[in-house]
Amino acid sequence: MATVVEKRGGQTIYKSPDHIDLPKVDLLTFLLDSPNERLRDDTVLHADAADPSRSITKSRLVKALKQLGHTLRHQYGINKGDVVQVIFTGHYMAPTVFYGIMAAGGTVAASTPSSTPPEVARQINLTESKMVICSPDLKALAAAGGSAAGLPDDRILYIGDSHEFQLFEAKTDKRVPLSSQELDWERVTDQTRLENTVGCYIYSSGTTGIPKAVKISHANMIAQTMFISTPTIDYYKTHPKMEYITLAHLPAAHISGLQAYIVNQTFMGGIVYWMKKFNFVEFLDYAKKYKITSFFSVPPIYLMIAKSPLVKDHLDTVEFALTGAAALGGETQAEAQRKMGKGKAILGQTWGLSETTGGFTILPRHLTDDTGSVSMIVANCEARLVDDEGKDVEVGQPGEMWCRGPIITKGYYKNDKANKEAFVDGWFCTGDRLSFKDGKFYFVDRKKELIKYNGFQVAPAELEALLVTHPKIQDAAVIGVEGEGTELPRAYVVADKKQISAEEIQKWVADQVASYKKLRGGVIFIDAIPKSPSGKILRKDLRALVKREAGAKL
Repeated sequence: MATVVEKRGGQTIYKSPDHIDLPKVDLLTFLLDSPNERLRDDTVLHADAADPSRSITKSRLVKALKQLGHTLRHQYGINKGDVVQVIFTGHYMAPTVFYGIMAAGGTVAASTPSSTPPEVARQINLTESKMVICSPDLKALAAAGGSAAGLPDDRILYIGDSHEFQLFEAKTDKRVPLSSQELDWERVTDQTRLENTVGCYIYSSGTTGIPKAVKISHANMIAQTMFISTPTIDYYKTHPKMEYITLAHLPAAHISGLQAYIVNQTFMGGIVYWMKKFNFVEFLDYAKKYKITSFFSVPPIYLMIAKSPLVKDHLDTVEFALTGAAALGGETQAEAQRKMGKGKAILGQTWGLSETTGGFTILPRHLTDDTGSVSMIVANCEARLVDDEGKDVEVGQPGEMWCRGPIITKGYYKNDKANKEAFVDGWFCTGDRLSFKDGKFYFVDRKKELIKYNGFQVAPAELEALLVTHPKIQDAAVIGVEGEGTELPRAYVVADKKQISAEEIQKWVADQVASYKKLRGGVIFIDAIPKSPSGKILRKDLRALVKREAGAKL
């Protein structure tokens, strides 16, 4: 599966040598009505981690989603292309809502549970959502955001907390009768329709501005599932006793949560235990209790696994884990890996975006990596690395990653400006700079986040990866600040001032990096690094902090 480099038409093309035939069916048919020896009617697919008696099998899921589909179609008029906003913390019935909206012909638009009412309202208006469905703990948020967007009260609903699927109005707690009739979903086999029918809108993380609604089609989600899951299924064929058991601890509104917990898992025929909200101690306890074998998480959580003395035998049953959303330093990756599967688990890095429906790269199951790479391109996909003029860089040099393939989004909903900026001659311009060496890709940084010190380019991610290897630094972020007529690298760190000083940190870094990478902008202690729900550092928040500090000094 090593990435192949080809020269083609004056371009340097990076591609996977693998090809996987993709089924021409809609997502629900692919997952729930196709031959799958791993998925039986009595297979338990989802359960509440706090109370595993609250669970749902495939047969119950199919019945509930069809009843919800009938309810949405005939009581609320949801039809082809209509959008339903969903806002969920971890809830084992979330997939039922996701699939039920699709059964009605609708499109899911997923808000993160950390959204504010004005943000929810903006998202509802952006995608022209017809109604909102949320988890019971978020009914106040949904009611406030929905009302601000002008939705009628009877179109803002939450699901109940009983063992059966139930719906209630968010403002009145009035129960909504669920149809006893079942609406079967439309089977679609036309490839053009599959590529252009939006199954879900994912709001981009907004690390540099207001989030955009990324179109994720049925074909996108199926391709992503096949590319990510096929290597694991092949592994299972030689390891028949291996079970797919995972723990949902990331927001399902993020592309990685959507794919890992709602889509890929069903195809794998495994069980997901849902945590209501992430708590590290509970995460460890559940991982041990349910003998988790596989999971996807983000760098901040792997950093906790690597550094926390609480981790004992909690992750001993893990065989394979993935990390994504941001790069993970090689040393942190190795330390986290040592604490999983009694040191025998594989921790692989992926790289991808909402716009690539998740992972565009992945580490094959039979390989290990301790170099800090983000692995290799998935099947059926191609990439280029280009400079600021869109010209291919020499192999080994960093460049912006341009991608194409069946997992690439068709674009952003009602945002022509963003679409024109993001696509060039069929290539999606990611804004991420990567390099290629020995068959693997390495993340450098976001193109817009590079620090330019006296003509030299400094990658914040490189300094952050170094800083968190210090035993007295729990977390770190780096940005550029103005000074000396240029940009100066500044570190924000989570650490105990009594144990280490800013000057000691500056010297420690200076001893290990080139002169132009020194922390000339200083070291600032902070209680927590601002991050998005998917684990990406929100540098714009740190830059806003710098502006406020500068304003206070005037």
